[in-house]
Amino acid sequence: MRNVQILLRQHVGAPCEPIVKVGDEVKKGTLIATPTGLGANIFSSVYGKVEEIKEDRIIIKPDEVQGDEFVPISEGDHLDMIKEAGVVGMGGAGFPTGVKLSTPIEGGYVLVNAVECEPGLYHNIRQIEEDVERTIKGLKYAMEITKAAKGVFAIKAKNKKAVDVLRAALKDEDDIYIHLLADIYPMGEERAVVRECLGQLLDVDQLPSVANSIVINVETLLRITEAIEERKPCYSKNLTVIGQLNDGNEPHVYMDEPVGKSVADLIEESSGLDEKEPIGEIILGGPFTGKATTVDAPITKTTGGIIATMEFMDLHGAPMGILICACGGDENRMKELVEKYNAKLVSVTMCKQAVVMKSGALKCENPGNCPGQAEKVLKMKKDGAEYIIIGNCSDCSNTVMGSAPKMKLKVLHQTDHVMRTIHHPLYRHLTISKTVDQLPNGK
Repeated sequence: MRNVQILLRQHVGAPCEPIVKVGDEVKKGTLIATPTGLGANIFSSVYGKVEEIKEDRIIIKPDEVQGDEFVPISEGDHLDMIKEAGVVGMGGAGFPTGVKLSTPIEGGYVLVNAVECEPGLYHNIRQIEEDVERTIKGLKYAMEITKAAKGVFAIKAKNKKAVDVLRAALKDEDDIYIHLLADIYPMGEERAVVRECLGQLLDVDQLPSVANSIVINVETLLRITEAIEERKPCYSKNLTVIGQLNDGNEPHVYMDEPVGKSVADLIEESSGLDEKEPIGEIILGGPFTGKATTVDAPITKTTGGIIATMEFMDLHGAPMGILICACGGDENRMKELVEKYNAKLVSVTMCKQAVVMKSGALKCENPGNCPGQAEKVLKMKKDGAEYIIIGNCSDCSNTVMGSAPKMKLKVLHQTDHVMRTIHHPLYRHLTISKTVDQLPNGK
């Protein structure tokens, strides 16, 4: 294993402050950095020696032999144990779970995001299939701490095996239900989960607590159980490696990989990059919200995927417009893709439902439900675009296709090079219903 690089910012809030020094011997679970404000404790994920401390990371040289033992956290109040263990949202921005669970929702709902929203990623579903007991225990702990009355697993109906496993495990549970979702993007967005499960559309600046609920990622439940029952710090990650690999593009699902492990190590363990074909880029995260990365980059508590893609088409300087959506890549990512397609940027537009927040981030007014984008498409046409590249959800992509071809514009989606690599249908026309009939009482 190469040196482990543990970033000091793996969560919402300020970077953590190192509490180790160069030369220190560390074990799995050794506390190496603590928050200076909003944040979460960071631990060593390996046995080894601190080799270097940089402004943004701690670099550890792993021992050749890695033990299974870890330094346990203190035993005590369940919420305090979750905070001490450094548990964060393991699939999104990394909001500290201890802070989230500190909000009482007496009589409310803990909504489990088991949507596996990004196409090509499979580790959350695999966790349900193989470790459902500890996953449900994590939900029960979250319900107990917040005084919630009900728990709901929000999961796509297409994941039949995982749904069957959940249904069998929950058959004697009176207060935990399953809510089936359609296979469209972005059903896993927090406000979409609330809308689909509870029938309440939150404003862009409202948190799920307004609907007397919290939304929690399926892997986060597992880390809660580990913290409380095993006194295990949060230093490992579940993720999917997929794409243009030597053994084809079948997904490699990994459980409990050390935080800070390099992209290169994980790709090599997944059979390595396909040397017969050129690589377009390596994405850290999912096709919609991931970022291009290098093989030297480390994984973090929030990393969901590593995707090696086919090379980009060469558009030979063709004029291109971009349509930025809150559900997909930001402006920088979209402009980066224009360059990788060797196109010329002539127009920048934004989805009509995207709202700019105070932080500069975009939020969609109603994720996954789009009223149409013809006005934006027309602007790109008037600006001289021949191609447009969109980063929209399933429904927005569908509405773009209702107008762009009529204007003789060629449409690309920001995920096209990924979807072609993993043999997934391209995001263009929505051919399925956006709703799924629920089983009686969700069981």
